[in-house]
Amino acid sequence: MPQDNNTNDSSIAGRTAVLWCNLGSPDAPTAAAVRPYLAEFLGDPRVVEIPKLLWALILHGIILRVRPTKSAAKYASIWMPEGSPLKVWTQKQATLLAGWLGERGHRVAVRDAMRYASPSIASRLDALQAEGATRVLVLQAYPQYSATTTASVIDAVNDWSRRQRRIPEFRFVNQYHDDPGYIEALAQRIERHWKTDGRGEVLLMSFHGIPARNIALGDPYQAQCLETARLLAARLGLSAAQHRVTFQSRFGRAKWLEPYTEPTLRELGASGVKRVDVVCPGFPADCLETLEEIAMEGREAFMHAGGQAFSYIPCLNDSPAWISALAGMAERNLAGWSTQRPARVQKVGA
Repeated sequence: MPQDNNTNDSSIAGRTAVLWCNLGSPDAPTAAAVRPYLAEFLGDPRVVEIPKLLWALILHGIILRVRPTKSAAKYASIWMPEGSPLKVWTQKQATLLAGWLGERGHRVAVRDAMRYASPSIASRLDALQAEGATRVLVLQAYPQYSATTTASVIDAVNDWSRRQRRIPEFRFVNQYHDDPGYIEALAQRIERHWKTDGRGEVLLMSFHGIPARNIALGDPYQAQCLETARLLAARLGLSAAQHRVTFQSRFGRAKWLEPYTEPTLRELGASGVKRVDVVCPGFPADCLETLEEIAMEGREAFMHAGGQAFSYIPCLNDSPAWISALAGMAERNLAGWSTQRPARVQKVGA
């Protein structure tokens, strides 16, 4: 008689999966939804590296009493009919990545996951394990490595692993700031914008900021951002006078990476630059930091200072060149793993 098939049977070869991870977003643009998201995000010791007890008092005593309402209004201003832009684009990227890998002959499960809020990394790993996945490639939506983001995703995977009896094989892609496909996708996105909307006098490349102290502690993030900018400027044929590199999203009173984005936009507007283009190379998907902080607040700062035309260049989102680059990175890092779902093994008795 045929033996009953069991996905936990050690005689059955495992399944390979790709987990595409991004930061996360509230489930709704309301204070009630923003509060638990911010509590999880800002409660991560990778994100805020100050004594835990002191920070807990500040976070729960002040920030979570005031910021959720303000942040909810910002989210409401950029919310899409399908939901949070970051979640919408990240999910689309996972779907397209699965399609491109499938066209290249790979049968792998591709899932999107969020470091904070839903769908959580733990819930996705639970589901993949239930589906029989024994090999997982963790890809992250952070081209430049930082302990505040990249390492935090690894922490989440390790936290999940500590609760498991049988742990899958894991591989991590920790950075791709200089990946040729990624640089080319950025360049094509910018060139397409210039072709349809015209070109500004200066291209400002705005990266997410982190505390300057993190760099002194060994974080390679700043160097990798500058290398991305250098490669992109070279690919576009830009001179030093035609592009600037800045850092956005400063939080708190500590010194963060400089120059800051908004003061630089005001400086450009006041100095006589009439038209500026802004791109955010460190964000593969549009989100609050790009659509509200840059496309809205950044525009207002530049125009109020004397600028005449401000163009925000959208993130890579679902551009074919980006999905192709992402698939290429996945392929290279899946090498050596079977990406074909094997047939179930059956033992036939007398």
